[in-house]
Amino acid sequence: MEITTRPAITVSERDLERLEAMLAGLPDDQPGLDALRGELDRAEVALSEAMPPDVVTMNSRVRFVVEPAGREVEVTLVYPRDLTGAPGQLSVTTPAGIAVLGLAVGQQIEWLAPNGQTVRARIVDIPYQPERAGDTLL
Repeated sequence: MEITTRPAITVSERDLERLEAMLAGLPDDQPGLDALRGELDRAEVALSEAMPPDVVTMNSRVRFVVEPAGREVEVTLVYPRDLTGAPGQLSVTTPAGIAVLGLAVGQQIEWLAPNGQTVRARIVDIPYQPERAGDTLL
């Protein structure tokens, strides 16, 4: 996945630790891992308790618009181990999951899909963020 627009992103200290541990346990040839590592490397890191309430963190419920389709999507950003097959889950190792991690409401990001088409996601709302809700164990 090649990200063509790179807005500033913020990742919580807790999410960074968990994501790095997850990455260390996955095979190096798994798709998307280099892109996720690249995003984590450039992220501003905030204490979990000081995380801005309008930023997408792990286990956040996020609503975003995908262009060029103009489709609004609401999903929960999850670790691959937490995928249950239920609708509305988005793994952080997928292109869309990597793209939305750390974005704030109003920000957008673009990436090239495997077919060469530019895809853009714009964050519309974060109905639930664990840090804002005080759910520190998620």
